[in-house]
Amino acid sequence: MDGFTKAIASLTDFIWGIPLIALLIGGGIFLTVRLGFFQFRYFPHIIKQTFGKIFAKAEGDGTLTPFQATTSALASTMGAANIVGVPVAIALGGPGAIFWMWLVALIGIGTKYSEVVLGIHYREKNKEGEFVGGPMYYIKKGLGWKKVATFFAFALMIEIIASTMVQSNSIAATMSGSFGLSPVITGLIVAALVIAVTYGGIKTIGKVTEKLIPFMVIIYLIAALIVVFANIKELPHAFGLIFGYAFRPMSAAGGFAGAGVAMAIRWGLARGLYSNEAGMGTAPIAHSAAVNSHPAKQGFWGVFEVIVDTLIVCTITAMVVLTSGVWETMAPDDASLMVTEAFALVLGDSVAGAIVSATLFLFVITTVVVIIFYGEKQAEFLFGTGFSKVMRFVYIIAIVVGALGGLRFIWQFLDLLLAAIVIPNVIAVLFLSGKVKDITNDYFTNLYPVEKKKRAKGGNHHVRTTERDGNAGAD
Repeated sequence: MDGFTKAIASLTDFIWGIPLIALLIGGGIFLTVRLGFFQFRYFPHIIKQTFGKIFAKAEGDGTLTPFQATTSALASTMGAANIVGVPVAIALGGPGAIFWMWLVALIGIGTKYSEVVLGIHYREKNKEGEFVGGPMYYIKKGLGWKKVATFFAFALMIEIIASTMVQSNSIAATMSGSFGLSPVITGLIVAALVIAVTYGGIKTIGKVTEKLIPFMVIIYLIAALIVVFANIKELPHAFGLIFGYAFRPMSAAGGFAGAGVAMAIRWGLARGLYSNEAGMGTAPIAHSAAVNSHPAKQGFWGVFEVIVDTLIVCTITAMVVLTSGVWETMAPDDASLMVTEAFALVLGDSVAGAIVSATLFLFVITTVVVIIFYGEKQAEFLFGTGFSKVMRFVYIIAIVVGALGGLRFIWQFLDLLLAAIVIPNVIAVLFLSGKVKDITNDYFTNLYPVEKKKRAKGGNHHVRTTERDGNAGAD
C-alpha cells in the first residue's frame, strides 16, 4: 500500500506541477486576450453591475438571484484556504508569493467569467422546474462530447466524497483543539446542519449562503483589519516585501527558512488557482441557477467572486501575517496557526481562537453544503433526480466518517480527481471561447451602450436585451 500511495502522490505532484499550471495560466491568458482584456477595459462597469447591484432585483428567468448564486459559488471557495492557505504560501514561498497570487487571480478572471457565461448559455430546466447547468452541459451541448461530459460528471461526483471527508476532518480537528469537542459530536452536528439546508434544495442553499457568506466575510475582515491597523506602520514594508521578493530570492530570517523565486511563483500560483477555483468548473453549476437576462451579466458575478475571494480576503490575510511579523517568528510547519497567532497578539488568545474557530466552522459548513449540491447535480446529470438523493445520503455518511478520520486512503485521490475535472473543463472552455466571445461582444455592443445612456440620464426604464433568456441561442 505504501508503494501505491507514493505512486499516486508522485503522479499527483507531476500533474499539478508544470502541466496543470501551464494549462490554467496559459488558458487564462488565451481567454483574456481573446476577450479583449475585458476585465481591465470594463472594470468600473463590472463593479457597478455586481457590487453596485447586490440588492437590486434581477430580470429574466432562473431559480436564484444573481447574488444568491454568487454566494453559493463563493461558499465552496471561501474556506480554510483563505485563512490557512495564504500563510502556508508565505511560509514556503516568501512574501513574493502574494504577487504571483494576485497575478494568477487577474488572469483567472477570464477563465471564471467564461465558465459562468457558458453555464448560463447552455443551461436547461430539470424535471423539478429548476435551472441546471455547468461543464457537463456545455461540454455535451456545446461540443457534442457526450463521453467527456459523462467522465467529468462522474469524476466530480466521486471527488465530492473525498472533498467532503477532508473538510469534515479539518473542522473536527479545529473544534477538538479549540473547544475539546469530540470528533463524533462535530461530525454529527455538521451532518445535521447539512441535512437541514440541503433538504430544501438550491433555493434554501441560496437563502442560507446569501446571509452566512457576507456575515462570515465581514466578521473575519473586521478582525483582520483591526490587526492590520494595529500594525499600520508595517504596511508599506509588507507591500515592499511582496513586490521586492516576487523576482528575487529571499534569505532565511528567524523562523522563515528562505525561498527562491521559483518557490515564490510555485506557491503563489497554487494559492491563486486553489482559492478562486477558476478552471475547476464548479462555480458555473451554482451560477447556472441564477435569474438573469444575459449570460454576460452573470459572468460579471464570476469576476466578483474572484475579486472577493482572492484579491480582498486572501490579500487581507496576507497583510495580517506580514504586518504582524509572525511569518518570521513561526516555523513553516506552524504556518496554519499564523493567523490565530497574529490575532492573539492584538485581540488576546481567547478572542483570537474564538473568531478563527467560529469562522472556520461556518466556512466549512457552507462549503460542504454547496459541494454536496454540486455532487447531487452530477448524479442527476448521469442517472436522474432520484439517484441524486442517493448520493446525498452517501455524502452525509462521508461527513461523519471524515470527522473520525476514517478511510484516509481515499483522501490521497483528492488532488488527482481534481485534475480529472480541471483538464476536460478548461479544454472545453478553450474550444468554446468563440461562443464566449460572441456573447460578450453581443453584450458590449447592444446592452452596454444602453446601460451607459440610462445611467447618464438617471433613468430607470426597462432595458431590452438580445438574449432575454440565459438559454437563448443555446446550441
